[in-house]
Amino acid sequence: MLSIEPSALTERDAYKFLIGSVVPRPIAFVTTRNGETINAAPFSYFNIVASEPPLLSVSVQRKGGVMKDTARNAVATEELVIHIVDETNVTLVNETAANLGSEESELERTAFTIVPSDVVETPGVKEAKIRMECKLHHHVPIEHDGVVTADLLIARVVRFHIEPALYHAGRIDAEQLAPVSRLAGNFYATLGDTFEIERPK
Repeated sequence: MLSIEPSALTERDAYKFLIGSVVPRPIAFVTTRNGETINAAPFSYFNIVASEPPLLSVSVQRKGGVMKDTARNAVATEELVIHIVDETNVTLVNETAANLGSEESELERTAFTIVPSDVVETPGVKEAKIRMECKLHHHVPIEHDGVVTADLLIARVVRFHIEPALYHAGRIDAEQLAPVSRLAGNFYATLGDTFEIERPK
């Protein structure tokens, strides 16, 4: 068994260990707004925080200490829309990972259709089978050696939008959703085989 002290690693090496070990990771496709510009980007540092209230986490890594558009917009407007990435939209979502200026909309690189939200002002994307309108619940700057390296966004869901075909007796049909998850490098994974294990009483 290898035993490695994290402080002995470069940031890039630690990153490679993490993204290669914590797999598969769900992908949040996030829209935010900067005035009239709608920014969009995928994030695989994403998960559930709580169900009461319904909270999600998205961690946005900084480059050279500079906040990315998604984090900056979410903090400024206190809202964001989170979409679940699936097999039907992953290729278009990948296009929004391009490095563009803050006044450019990544959605212009895609064929996605923008739809207005019900509760927040930030619009969503019609083609996602699940999208969640969110208010920013908490922003946690992550510091290391006096430098902010990431922005942890805790988002409270204020409206769920779910494709009717996915919804059965109060539950989401994962096979119908066909979610896509992130692996290391340029690799992704689909849902694959599932199995059931009962929890102990």
